[in-house]
Amino acid sequence: MQIRLAVHEDVAAVIDLLRRVVPSMRAAGNLQWDENYPTAAIFEHDVDQRQLWVAETEGTLAGMIAVTTGQDPEYGHAGWNVEEDGVMVHRLAVDPAFRGAGVATALMRQAEEVAAERGIPAVRTDTSIENEAAQRLFLRLGYSKTGEISLSFRPGLRVVCYEKRLR
Repeated sequence: MQIRLAVHEDVAAVIDLLRRVVPSMRAAGNLQWDENYPTAAIFEHDVDQRQLWVAETEGTLAGMIAVTTGQDPEYGHAGWNVEEDGVMVHRLAVDPAFRGAGVATALMRQAEEVAAERGIPAVRTDTSIENEAAQRLFLRLGYSKTGEISLSFRPGLRVVCYEKRLR
């Protein structure tokens, strides 16, 4: 498996990946993503900002992750210090055909590497309260649950927040 920064030519494959991921999320009761979020425009922005990473296996897109800096003020109630620098993980997805192959773990490790390279002491993430698989992953990788919040840009969605201190 290779993990690399995404380029604009990857966005179509990312959208195809979403078409495979979202139905299985919804079938599991996780309504975190839908036809309104995330969009191709969001992924184009991620590419422009050099914050979208993709995992490839034999030329096939196996997963993706957005690794951002800067945090929305709404995360002020997430149980972490928003005044302190932190890398934020968003839009983690693994193709159903590659589940159980370590793709999500490798992508989360990439986020930790980005933080370490930038001298940032914490990696933070959130996921829908219904996304039990992601919650198990974060705990297994040493992340601590810090709180639960709602986000105004995702009405009705309750998210669980996690943080891993790197130093």
